[in-house]
Amino acid sequence: MKDKSIAPTMRERIMREDDFIVSKTDPKGIITYCNPIFIEFSGYAEDELLGTQHNIIRHPDMPRAAFKLAWDTIQAGREFFAYVKNMSKDGGFYWVFTHITPDFGPRGDIVGYTSVRRCPKREALDKVAPVYQQMLAAETAAGARDAIAAGTGVLVGLLKQTGMSYEELVFSL
Repeated sequence: MKDKSIAPTMRERIMREDDFIVSKTDPKGIITYCNPIFIEFSGYAEDELLGTQHNIIRHPDMPRAAFKLAWDTIQAGREFFAYVKNMSKDGGFYWVFTHITPDFGPRGDIVGYTSVRRCPKREALDKVAPVYQQMLAAETAAGARDAIAAGTGVLVGLLKQTGMSYEELVFSL
């Protein structure tokens, strides 16, 4: 369970170029595996991560609509790519370029998810951070009940403006 007493700070951890943060979850997002780099960047001990919801590292600067898009995509059996700002146990943050894939069982059902995160391009973060800020502002203005729809509306508007799909936008950054 996420500790609500952790306050975000301006302390940034920057991934090394050859780092890969890897985690696995069950179908409900409960962490079943985390590699040493995930432990390092999250600031949590392995036993604090295993058996916990993956959103333990969710940074409040991330719009809810971004996670709705991620869940909708992976639950439909498709891979998902995104730039994500995560929060460490000490309130610091770190940006990642994430690739989440569903793990399928022998009958073709989703039995979990694997996420591999790598060092993001700084110039991509300069472009994606303002989009997330706009989405978050729309979510806040709309209130809890309509937040996800409001954040999604901002993203859909941007996609229409650029003439790109979400995936095309992410890979163009």
